[in-house]
Amino acid sequence: MKIALLGAGHIGQTIARLLQSSGDYQVTVIDKNAAALAKLAAEGIAGRVVDTENKPDLAAALRGQDTVINALPYHLAITAAQLALEAGCHYFDLTEDVSATKEVKRLAEGAATAFMPQCGLAPGFIGIVAHHLAKSFDTLHDVKMRVGALPAFPTNALKYNLTWSVDGLINEYCHPCEAIHDGRAIEALPLEGLEHFSLDGTEYEAFNTSGGLGTLCETWQGRVRNLDYKTVRYPGHRDLMTMLLDDLQLKNDQETLKNIMRKSMPATMQDVVLVFVTVSGLRGGSLVQEVFARKIFAERDGAAPLSAIQITTAAGICAAVDLFRNGQLPQSGFIRQEQVELPAFLANRFGQAYQQSRQVESIG
Repeated sequence: MKIALLGAGHIGQTIARLLQSSGDYQVTVIDKNAAALAKLAAEGIAGRVVDTENKPDLAAALRGQDTVINALPYHLAITAAQLALEAGCHYFDLTEDVSATKEVKRLAEGAATAFMPQCGLAPGFIGIVAHHLAKSFDTLHDVKMRVGALPAFPTNALKYNLTWSVDGLINEYCHPCEAIHDGRAIEALPLEGLEHFSLDGTEYEAFNTSGGLGTLCETWQGRVRNLDYKTVRYPGHRDLMTMLLDDLQLKNDQETLKNIMRKSMPATMQDVVLVFVTVSGLRGGSLVQEVFARKIFAERDGAAPLSAIQITTAAGICAAVDLFRNGQLPQSGFIRQEQVELPAFLANRFGQAYQQSRQVESIG
Protein backbone atom coordinates (compact mmCIF):
# COMPACT_ATOMS: atom_id res chain seq x y z
CA MET A 1 0.00 0.00 0.00
CA LYS A 2 1.36 3.42 -1.01
CA ILE A 3 1.06 5.88 1.88
CA ALA A 4 1.29 9.67 1.62
CA LEU A 5 2.08 10.75 5.18
CA LEU A 6 1.44 14.44 5.71
CA GLY A 7 3.61 15.89 8.45
CA ALA A 8 7.17 15.15 9.61
CA GLY A 9 6.84 16.28 13.21
CA HIS A 10 7.46 14.02 16.21
CA ILE A 11 4.27 12.03 15.65
CA GLY A 12 4.66 11.90 11.87
CA GLN A 13 8.21 10.59 12.13
CA THR A 14 7.11 7.86 14.51
CA ILE A 15 4.26 6.83 12.19
CA ALA A 16 6.67 6.75 9.22
CA ARG A 17 9.17 4.51 11.03
CA LEU A 18 6.51 2.09 12.27
CA LEU A 19 4.87 1.64 8.87
CA GLN A 20 8.10 1.51 6.89
CA SER A 21 9.71 -1.03 9.22
CA SER A 22 6.71 -3.36 8.87
CA GLY A 23 7.62 -4.02 5.26
CA ASP A 24 4.01 -3.78 4.08
CA TYR A 25 3.84 -0.05 3.33
CA GLN A 26 5.59 2.22 0.89
CA VAL A 27 5.71 5.53 2.76
CA THR A 28 6.36 8.98 1.32
CA VAL A 29 6.49 11.73 3.95
CA ILE A 30 5.29 15.13 2.74
CA ASP A 31 6.30 18.28 4.63
CA LYS A 32 7.80 21.72 4.09
CA ASN A 33 10.57 21.00 6.60
CA ALA A 34 13.50 19.81 4.48
CA ALA A 35 15.68 19.08 7.53
CA ALA A 36 13.09 16.73 9.05
CA LEU A 37 12.70 14.93 5.72
CA ALA A 38 16.47 14.61 5.36
CA LYS A 39 16.61 12.91 8.76
CA LEU A 40 14.05 10.35 7.61
CA ALA A 41 15.76 9.94 4.23
CA ALA A 42 18.93 8.88 6.08
CA GLU A 43 16.85 6.00 7.46
CA GLY A 44 15.61 4.99 4.02
CA ILE A 45 12.20 6.68 4.27
CA ALA A 46 11.21 8.67 1.18
CA GLY A 47 10.21 12.30 1.51
CA ARG A 48 8.97 15.16 -0.61
CA VAL A 49 9.33 18.84 0.24
CA VAL A 50 5.92 20.44 -0.27
CA ASP A 51 4.22 23.46 1.26
CA THR A 52 1.30 21.60 2.83
CA GLU A 53 -0.77 24.80 2.92
CA ASN A 54 -0.46 25.16 -0.87
CA LYS A 55 -3.44 23.25 -2.27
CA PRO A 56 -2.21 22.75 -5.87
CA ASP A 57 1.21 21.53 -4.73
CA LEU A 58 -0.26 19.20 -2.13
CA ALA A 59 -2.82 17.85 -4.59
CA ALA A 60 -0.02 17.02 -7.03
CA ALA A 61 1.89 15.18 -4.27
CA LEU A 62 -1.10 12.93 -3.53
CA ARG A 63 -1.61 11.67 -7.05
CA GLY A 64 -0.80 7.98 -7.42
CA GLN A 65 -1.00 7.28 -3.69
CA ASP A 66 -3.41 4.77 -2.14
CA THR A 67 -3.87 6.29 1.31
CA VAL A 68 -3.36 9.66 2.98
CA ILE A 69 -2.36 9.77 6.65
CA ASN A 70 -2.72 13.30 7.94
CA ALA A 71 -0.45 14.22 10.87
CA LEU A 72 -0.62 17.98 10.21
CA PRO A 73 -2.07 20.63 12.59
CA TYR A 74 -5.84 20.37 13.04
CA HIS A 75 -6.65 23.44 10.94
CA LEU A 76 -5.40 21.65 7.80
CA ALA A 77 -7.60 18.56 8.25
CA ILE A 78 -10.46 19.65 6.00
CA THR A 79 -8.13 20.63 3.16
CA ALA A 80 -6.24 17.34 3.42
CA ALA A 81 -9.46 15.33 3.38
CA GLN A 82 -10.82 17.24 0.39
CA LEU A 83 -7.62 16.64 -1.58
CA ALA A 84 -7.59 12.96 -0.62
CA LEU A 85 -11.12 12.62 -1.97
CA GLU A 86 -10.14 14.33 -5.23
CA ALA A 87 -7.08 12.07 -5.56
CA GLY A 88 -9.12 8.92 -4.94
CA CYS A 89 -7.20 8.10 -1.75
CA HIS A 90 -8.34 6.63 1.53
CA TYR A 91 -7.97 9.11 4.40
CA PHE A 92 -6.93 8.78 8.06
CA ASP A 93 -6.14 11.57 10.52
CA LEU A 94 -5.52 12.45 14.18
CA THR A 95 -7.71 15.52 14.53
CA GLU A 96 -9.54 16.30 17.76
CA ASP A 97 -11.36 19.22 16.14
CA VAL A 98 -15.12 18.62 16.15
CA SER A 99 -15.97 20.85 13.18
CA ALA A 100 -13.24 19.28 11.05
CA THR A 101 -14.54 15.79 11.84
CA LYS A 102 -18.08 16.77 10.85
CA GLU A 103 -16.80 18.04 7.51
CA VAL A 104 -14.78 14.86 6.94
CA LYS A 105 -17.95 12.86 7.62
CA ARG A 106 -19.81 14.96 5.04
CA LEU A 107 -17.05 14.42 2.46
CA ALA A 108 -17.25 10.65 3.07
CA GLU A 109 -20.91 10.44 2.07
CA GLY A 110 -21.10 8.30 -1.04
CA ALA A 111 -17.31 8.18 -1.41
CA ALA A 112 -15.72 5.13 -3.00
CA THR A 113 -12.80 5.49 -0.60
CA ALA A 114 -12.68 5.32 3.21
CA PHE A 115 -12.47 8.29 5.58
CA MET A 116 -11.47 7.65 9.18
CA PRO A 117 -10.60 10.71 11.28
CA GLN A 118 -9.69 10.86 14.98
CA CYS A 119 -7.34 7.84 14.97
CA GLY A 120 -5.06 8.84 17.83
CA LEU A 121 -5.33 8.49 21.59
CA ALA A 122 -8.28 10.76 22.45
CA PRO A 123 -10.21 10.81 20.23
CA GLY A 124 -9.28 7.37 19.03
CA PHE A 125 -8.27 4.56 21.36
CA ILE A 126 -10.33 5.93 24.26
CA GLY A 127 -13.51 5.65 22.18
CA ILE A 128 -12.69 2.08 21.14
CA VAL A 129 -12.31 1.12 24.81
CA ALA A 130 -15.46 2.92 25.98
CA HIS A 131 -17.61 1.40 23.22
CA HIS A 132 -16.25 -2.08 23.90
CA LEU A 133 -17.15 -1.85 27.60
CA ALA A 134 -20.50 -0.13 27.01
CA LYS A 135 -21.91 -2.69 24.59
CA SER A 136 -21.59 -5.47 27.20
CA PHE A 137 -24.36 -3.93 29.37
CA ASP A 138 -28.09 -4.64 29.16
CA THR A 139 -28.90 -1.09 30.34
CA LEU A 140 -26.21 1.59 30.22
CA HIS A 141 -26.02 4.27 32.91
CA ASP A 142 -22.71 6.15 32.93
CA VAL A 143 -19.68 6.23 30.63
CA LYS A 144 -16.71 8.26 31.86
CA MET A 145 -13.55 8.65 29.78
CA ARG A 146 -10.43 10.24 31.25
CA VAL A 147 -7.13 10.68 29.42
CA GLY A 148 -3.97 12.58 30.26
CA ALA A 149 -0.60 13.03 28.58
CA LEU A 150 1.51 14.25 31.48
CA PRO A 151 5.15 15.02 32.22
CA ALA A 152 6.71 12.35 34.43
CA PHE A 153 8.62 15.06 36.31
CA PRO A 154 6.62 18.34 36.42
CA THR A 155 8.62 21.33 37.71
CA ASN A 156 6.54 24.45 36.94
CA ALA A 157 3.38 25.91 38.49
CA LEU A 158 1.20 24.49 35.68
CA LYS A 159 2.69 21.06 36.42
CA TYR A 160 2.88 20.57 32.68
CA ASN A 161 5.40 20.31 29.86
CA LEU A 162 4.70 20.30 26.15
CA THR A 163 4.24 16.70 25.10
CA TRP A 164 2.33 17.32 21.84
CA SER A 165 0.99 20.08 19.59
CA VAL A 166 0.47 23.47 21.27
CA ASP A 167 -2.17 24.23 18.63
CA GLY A 168 -4.15 21.11 19.55
CA LEU A 169 -3.75 21.76 23.28
CA ILE A 170 -5.18 25.28 23.18
CA ASN A 171 -7.88 24.22 20.71
CA GLU A 172 -9.28 21.61 23.10
CA TYR A 173 -9.19 24.11 26.00
CA CYS A 174 -11.24 26.73 24.13
CA HIS A 175 -14.11 24.98 22.34
CA PRO A 176 -17.45 23.60 23.60
CA CYS A 177 -17.44 19.99 24.72
CA GLU A 178 -19.99 17.40 23.60
CA ALA A 179 -21.54 15.19 26.28
CA ILE A 180 -24.74 13.38 27.23
CA HIS A 181 -26.33 14.41 30.53
CA ASP A 182 -29.51 12.80 31.89
CA GLY A 183 -30.10 11.26 28.46
CA ARG A 184 -29.80 14.56 26.54
CA ALA A 185 -27.00 15.65 24.23
CA ILE A 186 -25.48 18.86 25.58
CA GLU A 187 -22.55 21.20 25.00
CA ALA A 188 -20.49 21.70 28.15
CA LEU A 189 -18.00 24.50 28.74
CA PRO A 190 -14.29 23.69 28.45
CA LEU A 191 -12.30 23.70 31.72
CA GLU A 192 -15.51 23.16 33.70
CA GLY A 193 -16.69 19.98 35.45
CA LEU A 194 -13.60 19.82 37.67
CA GLU A 195 -13.15 16.56 39.57
CA HIS A 196 -10.37 14.94 41.56
CA PHE A 197 -9.39 11.29 41.78
CA SER A 198 -6.43 9.08 42.66
CA LEU A 199 -5.08 6.32 40.48
CA ASP A 200 -2.25 3.99 41.36
CA GLY A 201 -1.31 6.21 44.31
CA THR A 202 -1.13 9.53 42.42
CA GLU A 203 -3.56 12.42 42.73
CA TYR A 204 -5.07 13.91 39.56
CA GLU A 205 -7.70 16.39 38.45
CA ALA A 206 -9.89 16.15 35.36
CA PHE A 207 -12.02 18.71 33.51
CA ASN A 208 -13.97 19.15 30.28
CA THR A 209 -12.05 19.56 27.03
CA SER A 210 -13.25 19.43 23.45
CA GLY A 211 -13.13 16.59 20.95
CA GLY A 212 -11.91 13.64 22.99
CA LEU A 213 -14.96 11.41 22.69
CA GLY A 214 -15.17 11.43 18.90
CA THR A 215 -18.57 10.26 17.61
CA LEU A 216 -19.66 8.39 20.74
CA CYS A 217 -22.41 10.90 21.61
CA GLU A 218 -24.05 10.25 18.28
CA THR A 219 -23.58 6.49 18.55
CA TRP A 220 -25.00 6.17 22.08
CA GLN A 221 -27.63 8.92 22.02
CA GLY A 222 -30.85 7.57 23.55
CA ARG A 223 -29.11 4.54 25.08
CA VAL A 224 -27.02 6.04 27.88
CA ARG A 225 -27.83 8.28 30.84
CA ASN A 226 -24.50 10.12 31.13
CA LEU A 227 -21.46 10.10 28.83
CA ASP A 228 -18.51 12.48 29.01
CA TYR A 229 -14.82 12.96 28.34
CA LYS A 230 -12.34 14.87 30.48
CA THR A 231 -8.64 15.63 30.24
CA VAL A 232 -6.45 14.58 33.17
CA ARG A 233 -3.82 16.88 34.67
CA TYR A 234 -1.99 17.23 37.98
CA PRO A 235 -3.95 19.26 40.60
CA GLY A 236 -3.85 23.03 40.11
CA HIS A 237 -3.39 23.08 36.33
CA ARG A 238 -7.01 23.89 35.50
CA ASP A 239 -7.16 26.97 37.75
CA LEU A 240 -4.04 28.50 36.20
CA MET A 241 -5.26 27.81 32.66
CA THR A 242 -8.60 29.45 33.55
CA MET A 243 -6.69 32.51 34.73
CA LEU A 244 -4.70 32.69 31.49
CA LEU A 245 -7.58 32.03 29.12
CA ASP A 246 -10.46 33.80 30.88
CA ASP A 247 -9.11 36.34 33.36
CA LEU A 248 -6.31 37.54 31.07
CA GLN A 249 -8.52 37.00 27.99
CA LEU A 250 -5.85 35.07 26.13
CA LYS A 251 -8.57 32.84 24.67
CA ASN A 252 -9.16 35.85 22.38
CA ASP A 253 -5.45 36.10 21.56
CA GLN A 254 -4.48 32.46 21.25
CA GLU A 255 -1.37 33.08 19.15
CA THR A 256 0.15 35.11 21.98
CA LEU A 257 -0.56 32.33 24.46
CA LYS A 258 0.88 29.70 22.11
CA ASN A 259 4.06 31.76 21.63
CA ILE A 260 4.43 32.22 25.39
CA MET A 261 4.06 28.48 25.99
CA ARG A 262 6.50 27.55 23.23
CA LYS A 263 9.13 29.96 24.59
CA SER A 264 8.72 29.29 28.30
CA MET A 265 7.48 25.71 28.67
CA PRO A 266 10.06 23.06 27.77
CA ALA A 267 9.01 20.08 25.71
CA THR A 268 9.68 16.71 27.28
CA MET A 269 10.18 13.18 26.04
CA GLN A 270 9.80 11.88 29.60
CA ASP A 271 6.04 11.62 29.88
CA VAL A 272 3.31 9.22 30.87
CA VAL A 273 -0.08 8.65 29.21
CA LEU A 274 -2.98 7.79 31.48
CA VAL A 275 -6.09 6.04 30.09
CA PHE A 276 -8.99 5.58 32.51
CA VAL A 277 -12.50 4.48 31.48
CA THR A 278 -15.35 3.57 33.81
CA VAL A 279 -18.70 2.24 32.60
CA SER A 280 -21.65 1.36 34.84
CA GLY A 281 -25.11 -0.04 34.27
CA LEU A 282 -27.29 -3.11 34.58
CA ARG A 283 -26.18 -6.57 33.55
CA GLY A 284 -28.30 -9.58 34.40
CA GLY A 285 -30.41 -7.45 36.70
CA SER A 286 -27.45 -6.30 38.81
CA LEU A 287 -25.81 -2.84 38.91
CA VAL A 288 -22.15 -3.33 37.96
CA GLN A 289 -19.14 -1.26 36.90
CA GLU A 290 -16.35 -2.09 34.46
CA VAL A 291 -13.01 -0.29 34.54
CA PHE A 292 -10.19 -0.08 32.00
CA ALA A 293 -7.03 1.63 33.26
CA ARG A 294 -3.58 1.86 31.68
CA LYS A 295 -0.40 3.83 32.11
CA ILE A 296 1.89 3.97 29.09
CA PHE A 297 5.42 5.21 29.70
CA ALA A 298 8.07 6.74 27.49
CA GLU A 299 10.72 4.47 26.02
CA ARG A 300 14.13 5.88 26.88
CA ASP A 301 16.23 2.95 25.68
CA GLY A 302 17.89 2.75 22.30
CA ALA A 303 19.08 5.29 19.76
CA ALA A 304 15.61 6.74 19.11
CA PRO A 305 13.77 7.33 22.42
CA LEU A 306 10.00 7.70 22.17
CA SER A 307 7.66 9.73 24.35
CA ALA A 308 4.49 8.08 25.62
CA ILE A 309 2.34 10.41 23.50
CA GLN A 310 4.34 9.45 20.39
CA ILE A 311 3.90 5.76 21.18
CA THR A 312 0.15 5.93 21.85
CA THR A 313 -0.79 8.33 19.05
CA ALA A 314 1.27 6.60 16.36
CA ALA A 315 0.07 3.18 17.52
CA GLY A 316 -3.54 4.31 17.21
CA ILE A 317 -3.39 5.49 13.62
CA CYS A 318 -1.01 2.75 12.43
CA ALA A 319 -3.30 0.08 13.89
CA ALA A 320 -6.32 1.68 12.19
CA VAL A 321 -4.57 1.68 8.80
CA ASP A 322 -3.35 -1.88 9.34
CA LEU A 323 -6.80 -3.18 10.32
CA PHE A 324 -8.24 -1.43 7.27
CA ARG A 325 -5.60 -2.99 5.01
CA ASN A 326 -6.42 -6.42 6.44
CA GLY A 327 -10.12 -6.00 5.66
CA GLN A 328 -11.17 -5.72 9.32
CA LEU A 329 -12.85 -2.35 8.75
CA PRO A 330 -15.31 -1.03 6.14
CA GLN A 331 -13.57 -0.27 2.86
CA SER A 332 -15.46 2.90 1.95
CA GLY A 333 -17.34 5.80 3.48
CA PHE A 334 -17.04 7.21 6.99
CA ILE A 335 -15.50 4.93 9.63
CA ARG A 336 -16.06 5.63 13.33
CA GLN A 337 -13.51 4.69 15.96
CA GLU A 338 -16.12 2.54 17.70
CA GLN A 339 -16.28 0.30 14.62
CA VAL A 340 -12.86 -1.01 15.67
CA GLU A 341 -13.10 -4.10 17.88
CA LEU A 342 -10.90 -3.65 20.98
CA PRO A 343 -9.55 -7.26 20.95
CA ALA A 344 -8.58 -6.86 17.28
CA PHE A 345 -6.88 -3.52 18.03
CA LEU A 346 -4.88 -4.92 20.97
CA ALA A 347 -3.91 -8.00 18.94
CA ASN A 348 -2.68 -5.85 16.05
CA ARG A 349 1.09 -5.52 15.68
CA PHE A 350 0.86 -1.75 16.19
CA GLY A 351 -1.97 -1.73 18.72
CA GLN A 352 0.05 -4.02 20.98
CA ALA A 353 1.77 -0.88 22.27
CA TYR A 354 -1.25 -0.47 24.55
CA GLN A 355 -1.38 -4.13 25.52
CA GLN A 356 2.27 -4.11 26.58
CA SER A 357 1.73 -1.09 28.83
CA ARG A 358 1.30 -1.49 32.56
CA GLN A 359 -2.24 -2.22 33.58
CA VAL A 360 -3.27 -0.39 36.71
CA GLU A 361 -4.65 -3.02 39.07
CA SER A 362 -5.85 -0.90 41.96
CA ILE A 363 -8.17 2.08 41.70
CA GLY A 364 -8.07 4.41 44.70
